[in-house]
Amino acid sequence: MKPRMLVFAAIFAFATAVAILAADAAPPLVILPADGLDLSQYLWKNRLIVVFADTDADPAFAEQLALLAEDPAALTERDVLVVTDSLPQPPTAVRAKLRPHGFSLIWIDKDGAVRFRKASPWTVRELTQAIDKTPLRLQELADQPGG
Repeated sequence: MKPRMLVFAAIFAFATAVAILAADAAPPLVILPADGLDLSQYLWKNRLIVVFADTDADPAFAEQLALLAEDPAALTERDVLVVTDSLPQPPTAVRAKLRPHGFSLIWIDKDGAVRFRKASPWTVRELTQAIDKTPLRLQELADQPGG
């Protein structure tokens, strides 16, 4: 009888560990290069966080990407995609449309409106707090079951 209990306990422990790992596995942060990107394809589907720099060696650019990678689940939950552009020449269509200067963090909401432009990196917490205050996000939350 004891061997069966040990097998059951081992299976239970393994299943529990798999469930915990699956719950902790954060969805990957989606990072898209701006080159060849058409922003209109994300209209009403995704929020875009666009990170610009004049070089990928810009410390603010690297810091911003590191900050965004700290909590990808919070961004994914809000349908956020990250777009990067660190090569000003030749300018991409995204760069030509948004006209950044040096490091820039630009948030485009699902309706295509630019909600803000920042000249310094923001944390995921700061971004999600700003997103959560918008009428679009409030409506999404209200439309969820139990919302």
